[in-house]
Amino acid sequence: MSKRDYYEILGVSRTCTKEEINVSFRRLARQYHPDVSTDPDAEDKFKEINEAKDVLLDDQKRATYDQFGHAGVNRMGGVPDYSNVDISSIFEEIFNAGFGGFGFGGSSRRGSSRSMPRKGYDLQYNLVLEFEEAVFGVEKEVEITRNEVCTHCNGDGAEPGTSKTNCPTCDGMGEVRQSRQTILGPITQVITCPTCNGQGKITDVPCKQCNGKGLEQKTVQKKVNIPAGISNGMQIRLSGEGQPGSNGGPSGDVYISVRVKDHKIFRRNDYDVLLDLNINVVQATLGAEIDVPTVHGDQKLTIPPGTQPGKVIRMRNKGIPILRGNGHGDQLVMINVNIPKKLTDEQVDLFEKLAKTMGSEVNYEAKGILDSLRDFFNG
Repeated sequence: MSKRDYYEILGVSRTCTKEEINVSFRRLARQYHPDVSTDPDAEDKFKEINEAKDVLLDDQKRATYDQFGHAGVNRMGGVPDYSNVDISSIFEEIFNAGFGGFGFGGSSRRGSSRSMPRKGYDLQYNLVLEFEEAVFGVEKEVEITRNEVCTHCNGDGAEPGTSKTNCPTCDGMGEVRQSRQTILGPITQVITCPTCNGQGKITDVPCKQCNGKGLEQKTVQKKVNIPAGISNGMQIRLSGEGQPGSNGGPSGDVYISVRVKDHKIFRRNDYDVLLDLNINVVQATLGAEIDVPTVHGDQKLTIPPGTQPGKVIRMRNKGIPILRGNGHGDQLVMINVNIPKKLTDEQVDLFEKLAKTMGSEVNYEAKGILDSLRDFFNG
């Protein structure tokens, strides 16, 4: 399962301050205390918000995350592993830091979270590219289906001309309290009102276009610049193009997952292009200069005399552009020598004359072709 967005986890905007991060973290820490929360995943969620907090409070990690997402922070080796953390130690740190206020002794905060800005959900889009499009980059138009503010009620959820009333369950607060006794004393838990979903208001006459949701589904077209050198499995993030946020929160993002089609003759190894080339015995023996295809068009390649099957010839800078960098990879041409199965009488005669001059001695190679290839790629 892919990781959730750190800003979404903490319910803060991408322009939030460190103080806002701390405030949100403390609120969520109280919410997911295992003695308070009825959520079966409370412990995992608590670890998740700790990871998000640790990254976003670190300026360098936050800048890397904003640009490259989870993959960028992982490469820095800077994401704490909370999978085996003793959660009680985290709680102790929170108490010692003076955060307090988990509701022990009946204390609670009411009406604090329903008006918090919340980031919208992220969306996923799969994009298939031709091999050449991934090599040189391309502009693509994608269709994104998402929710947008209802044009009939302007997001209010109520039919124009009608009004909303206070929710009778929470009396307009958007939250309700539940109290229970634990080994640590009485616990008061503040939860989102199930009747109004934290809005504090209920709609008397729902909007006929969006059925009271305030949102309607639409499909929008966006142009996306695919950078040269992108490879299979990479993602491109369209910031703010996902689902709309709530309570003034920012919209989510769209993550475009790239899949690159196979090419009929080229294969890719990082930024190098691999090409299998068949030559005849005369070209291998005497050498030759031939035209070979590259992603940049046909190029001259010199075959040295005495070229053996399995030899790899490197064509410098004839590979794939370095993604967001300078230069290109190389093209690696792997030589295969074709042995003719049928010969003309003249060719047979010539080979028989050649055989008399070559002798019949047999030699054994210490390494095979595959071993030679491994040595080549391993430097």
